[in-house]
Amino acid sequence: MSHGEIVELTQNVAGSPFYSPDLAPISRAERKWGLRDIAVLWISMSACIPTYMLASSLIELGMDWRQAVGTIFLANVIVLVPMILNAHAGTRYGISFPVYCRAAYGIHGANVPALLRALVACGWFGIQSWIGGMAIYTMLGVWWPSLHESTKVAALGNVNVAQLGCFLFFWALNMLVVWRGIESIRVLLNIKAPLLILLGLALLAWAYNQAGGFGPMLSQPSKFAAGGERAGEFWTFFFPALTANVSFWATLSLNIPDFSRYAYSQRDQMLGQALGLPTTMGLYSFIGVAVTSATVIIYGHAIWDPVQLLTKFENHAVLVVAMLSLCLATLATNIAANVVSPANDFAHLWPKRISFRIGGLITGLVGIAIQPWRLLENASVYIDKWLIGYSLLLGAIGGVLIADYYFVRRTRLDLAGLYRKDGPYWYAGGFNIVALIATAAGIAPCMPGFFAAAGLVEPDAIAPFWKTLYGYAWFVSFGTAMIVHVGLTAIANQGRAGR
Repeated sequence: MSHGEIVELTQNVAGSPFYSPDLAPISRAERKWGLRDIAVLWISMSACIPTYMLASSLIELGMDWRQAVGTIFLANVIVLVPMILNAHAGTRYGISFPVYCRAAYGIHGANVPALLRALVACGWFGIQSWIGGMAIYTMLGVWWPSLHESTKVAALGNVNVAQLGCFLFFWALNMLVVWRGIESIRVLLNIKAPLLILLGLALLAWAYNQAGGFGPMLSQPSKFAAGGERAGEFWTFFFPALTANVSFWATLSLNIPDFSRYAYSQRDQMLGQALGLPTTMGLYSFIGVAVTSATVIIYGHAIWDPVQLLTKFENHAVLVVAMLSLCLATLATNIAANVVSPANDFAHLWPKRISFRIGGLITGLVGIAIQPWRLLENASVYIDKWLIGYSLLLGAIGGVLIADYYFVRRTRLDLAGLYRKDGPYWYAGGFNIVALIATAAGIAPCMPGFFAAAGLVEPDAIAPFWKTLYGYAWFVSFGTAMIVHVGLTAIANQGRAGR
């Protein structure tokens, strides 16, 4: 069996309670994603409003544009490594993320990482649905300004009835695409990828022409430079910023098997991801910085939100086309990045009763319950509590999965055994205690810092060391969990061999 060979299921496991058509391995004949499709997946998901706005917080907090875009690019090169490593199992065995987790965590234990990943995805689904709904709300407000005077919904904070209606309308569009299945998602991504790249470049050309150049922001020095107001603090700021940007796609670095299982070969998934992810993230964040820089000259102040910028256009036809493009972009990104994984994860809880469609509906309902507008209240909540906060969970899971697949199993899995109670992945009642301990060990060092960042304890009650460690959350949890899993597995194997 060669290292890159596609392995197909040769035993009948359809009668197992841990099998369903949605969780079944994808056969060679069912695979339709080549290098272009994988690259388009990442171009589509990366070219979105949050990416456009990603560099803004870094510049506002002191970086110049080169430092901001460079940090984003480096973070995506880093996260590309676990992305490609975890994708290998999906392509080789045709399995989804929760089934992949069974090898390391046990058939029942796989629900732990699957549900943690699912809850993060539900949060992101809500955020992207809110952004898409706000694009519709803003566009309609150009023609009907009275929308902005809608009655506030007291229980929802600062949200009015019109905003809620636009949010729920966009939410329903997401649910419609999910109901139509995975192939409609691939088609949507192929339409969206070139569309949003063209929109971004057109916005860049317009800004350059209107401003006679990109303006003061691209020549603005870093606040960390000698003589700047934050001189000498660059590295203190850089690593938490890098962690937050790694966290941006740490979600997909886990559940990438949900997509790579459809790839023709390992070469397609590896090259497709390498070409699509870091380049698009770097380019689109630069477009955001450059266009925003030009708005300082054109309008006298910086406008970071592309939705707000487009409302300044007097040509209503251009506005409609641009807003519809943004809505389509957000829709495609949201479904690919934030619905496919939790739909599979929820289906894994009860394979015979919860289908991919039902799992997608559960994702949508949790996405509403989370009240995503509260996660976007300010940069501190978004970065310190949300992005870095969930990275400590996902980093630990990623460390366990990669340690188990590469160092423990050397990429060899018993495919039929992943669906059988009497197989090698049953462990103790369906749970691998070693993997669960390793995950907890990865999370634990970051928890004191999280409690301080989230305001759950008085900041002075936590020593500075733990707060600093929290700034490296993904790296700390990933490395700790990986080392503990390999070490405890070796000890457990020695114990069994000695009996």
